[in-house]
Amino acid sequence: MLELKGVYKTFNPGTVNEKRALRGLELSLKEGDFVTVIGSNGAGKSTALNAIAGVWPIDAGSIVIDGQDVTGLPEYKRAKFLGRVFQDPMTGTAATMQIEENLALALRRGDRRTLRSGITKKERDMFREMLKTLDLGLEDRMTTKVGLLSGGQRQALTLLMATLKKPKLLLLDEHTAALDPKTAEKVLNTTDRVIKEHNLTAFMVTHNMKDAIAHGNRLIMMNEGKIILDIGEEEKKGLTMKDLLDKFAELSGSSIQSDKVLLA
Repeated sequence: MLELKGVYKTFNPGTVNEKRALRGLELSLKEGDFVTVIGSNGAGKSTALNAIAGVWPIDAGSIVIDGQDVTGLPEYKRAKFLGRVFQDPMTGTAATMQIEENLALALRRGDRRTLRSGITKKERDMFREMLKTLDLGLEDRMTTKVGLLSGGQRQALTLLMATLKKPKLLLLDEHTAALDPKTAEKVLNTTDRVIKEHNLTAFMVTHNMKDAIAHGNRLIMMNEGKIILDIGEEEKKGLTMKDLLDKFAELSGSSIQSDKVLLA
């Protein structure tokens, strides 16, 4: 479903601020893979995600989604392949529009616009049933403006919007980092359920080592723009935070005393 082949990205090349963010990144995801991605600051996690999304062009290499080479496609043309949930709960929804209007926009993504009425009764009923699965009471507030929702409610809604038209690939960019622990856990559990129900392929960047171990069927650790560790489902089941810290120290040549040093 996703192939990254020899992907390089350098910011501010030839200047004192030059930063080699990706150095020949190689990655292959099968359909249904749910990969969590961790690494220290500057490891290239978010750069890799943004390269897949087309936020900026890469310097070399190729990006293939479901057999189609999208390397040269701009961000807006890649949107039809991707669902994305951002770190900031304020991003990904239209704050001044109602919950049902946001869902209607997501449902029509990629379709031709017409002059027919905005939301049909059938669509409204479908939205209500979808919102019920979140267990947040939003099904009774469908005409509420999204800007009045809490951060956790907005992230849960954004997740529904991002997966409404089953994307080829779901990109989760530290989507619980701005939430309190209890709300973050609820959003992550919803993420697990939605990915499993729709058999989605997902790429989740996280700052939380515990979440990286607990969620998904595969864990990737990045360092200096490359993947230094790729752990499959069976090995991941018995993995501990200490195991990850020890592996990072061994593979990177750096001594790490805690996950805060690695990930904060």
